[in-house]
Amino acid sequence: METSRSRGRTPRTLGAAALAVLLTTGAFTPSASADSARTETPVGTSGGVTETVVRVKAPLPASFGARPAACDWLSYLRYRSSSGPASSADADRVLVAQPGILEGAGAFDSVARNTVTRAAEQGRHIEFWALDRRSNCLEDRTGIASGNQHTAVDYYYRGKQVQGRTFAGFVGNDKLGWMAKLGIEQTVRDEYDLLAAELPDQGVRKDKVLCGGHSLGGVITGYFAAADFDGNPATTADAGHNQCAGYFALDTTVSTSLADLSGSIPDDTNLPDVGLGYGVVQAGLDSGLLPRSLSAPVLLNPETMTLLAIAGVGALQDPGGEADLPSYLPANTNIEATNRFLFSKDTATFLTGSPAVKDFRLTNEAILGSLMDDQSVPLAFLQSSVGFFDGGPITDKNFPAANGSSSQPGLFGTEYKAIPAEPHGPLYTWRNYDRVGDPDDPGHRSSDGTPFTAAGKEVTDIQELARSMAAQPLDFTEQYFPTKLVTDIELATSPQVKRLVVHPDGLTANPTLTVLAGDGLLAGRVPADLHPVVADGYQHLDVLTAAPVQNNGRPEPVSTALTEFARTPR
Repeated sequence: METSRSRGRTPRTLGAAALAVLLTTGAFTPSASADSARTETPVGTSGGVTETVVRVKAPLPASFGARPAACDWLSYLRYRSSSGPASSADADRVLVAQPGILEGAGAFDSVARNTVTRAAEQGRHIEFWALDRRSNCLEDRTGIASGNQHTAVDYYYRGKQVQGRTFAGFVGNDKLGWMAKLGIEQTVRDEYDLLAAELPDQGVRKDKVLCGGHSLGGVITGYFAAADFDGNPATTADAGHNQCAGYFALDTTVSTSLADLSGSIPDDTNLPDVGLGYGVVQAGLDSGLLPRSLSAPVLLNPETMTLLAIAGVGALQDPGGEADLPSYLPANTNIEATNRFLFSKDTATFLTGSPAVKDFRLTNEAILGSLMDDQSVPLAFLQSSVGFFDGGPITDKNFPAANGSSSQPGLFGTEYKAIPAEPHGPLYTWRNYDRVGDPDDPGHRSSDGTPFTAAGKEVTDIQELARSMAAQPLDFTEQYFPTKLVTDIELATSPQVKRLVVHPDGLTANPTLTVLAGDGLLAGRVPADLHPVVADGYQHLDVLTAAPVQNNGRPEPVSTALTEFARTPR
């Protein structure tokens, strides 16, 4: 039944259509020869937004050592108005976005589309560039691009070929030597080199480019704003702040500190102790004694992050079909531990593994919702608000933290967690964000009587989320996040990092838009002096994934704020 809230939102078929476009338009075939310095490949056009994937050749210095040829390229997703100019230099504005920790360019899909569309409705043609960090070059999307869950699982976990290609395996620390030097200095240099290559006229960059990012992307933007790129501080045309007309921060702040990102890095990651000092940490990275890529025992490692995209494929392929993914996956310690961590209702269930996720009947959409929704997944920085379970009784999820605990760590968020109550019972479906609170909504409550959710707290369309995760040529997640990027920032007072802040006034040299998730990382400690736009009910990822029309009938506030910021007179 259509409700007033569902009218005008993105059609549910858009995700499947985007996947079909990705598979049939040659999204992985460059539009220029292999030895070209730049390629731009169509991904698709939908709703007046044209998307392409752009690759620009930018070889690393020889000092980085051996690395795959693909890692000498920089990539981004380019979103523009289909009715606007073909040349980026002719756009009214160009928004350039740095991803957060463990995040790839695909995560910006919804906010990019929403912003470009909103501006076009007002007669302005802007572009949104979602950047991929260089380390994403190690990812292999072949199995995901097949558009079939079983094919993807067979490719990544059973050694079966897809289109004549065999998965080379997840990359071990011994093969990541070149990433030991991939820190904040090279990251901001990559952004500068990309901007200079794509928009060679510095005056155009200063006039039209808005630099920003999500989560850690705000800190990277801060270092970019304060950087000097020609080695001569007296000449400022190359200074970071002179490449941008303004800055934007999405559930973060533009700064050179991690202080505002509390809870964005789990305590059980393999992040080394920076108390050792810059020299010792760098020596450990160079030698391989320290991990060159950030990961955690469950969920946050290349193998399990691949599962998120595979779940997205199923949600696009057959949203309401009964999922067989949990039983089709191979049995190994990593997958088993992750499933227990995500689907256990209490400690006893986690320890015994019974009932397991494969004991429940879930649709493909419900599987994706279980992995990403704020009433299910415990880690706050991975949460989005995509709706709620439907089709059967629900119970409290008291693992790894108890529901309603006032001492619940910020890492786990503040929303009450829920889980299906009956194994081997009814088929649990997924109630999308815009159907929460409808007359047929059973309104599930926690054992203490607290409603698990409400319409005002659900903001992301699960099909749009699935499209972002499974139908993009650049990943939603970042499987190989450079450890050095975080340790550099944590060691900000060391001489080796401090020297990178050449123009500290660059952080305030341009106007800044700060947009915060109401229930995100800065919930309860909003920096009033930044005069932020606060998106009520949003979680950390919702600022990127929220649907264009919200449950109150109003346009999505993050893209609305970005559009208005882009209208600021130059």
